Amino acid sequence: MRLVDAHVRARDEIAAIVHRYAELLDGGDVEGVVGLFSQATWRSAATGTVLRTPDELRAVYSSLVPTDGPIRTRHLMHNLVIEIDDGADEASARCSYTVLEGGDPGAPVRVLLVGRYEDRYHRAHGGWHLTDRLFHVDLDATPRGIS
Repeated sequence: MRLVDAHVRARDEIAAIVHRYAELLDGGDVEGVVGLFSQATWRSAATGTVLRTPDELRAVYSSLVPTDGPIRTRHLMHNLVIEIDDGADEASARCSYTVLEGGDPGAPVRVLLVGRYEDRYHRAHGGWHLTDRLFHVDLDATPRGIS
């Protein structure tokens, strides 16, 4: 396979992981999110927190996903930049995110969070997977201060 084709395929696979994360969160799929981090560390730039185990991740995401009603968030991923390390099975990516929340029909949509992710990826036999995510929260309008 030509190097250009390999890079395009790698970028597509990594972009799919970034967008899958948003889709899982907005769908309330905590176990799916935990699965994305099965080989990764989760780090908060704001607090210095580092999570490594499924139980640690599950506790964080379970507290963020409402269980008493419909999920009314949309995670928008934008400004995605993916850099493939030539000759290696390593890549980095960074993107911005905006989390929107809606209320009842006709109610205004509000911005909850704006921030950035800095990711590392590795390619193994089954394709690309996340190995590290550093979360940055740049603007926070949430009462609970998600990090």
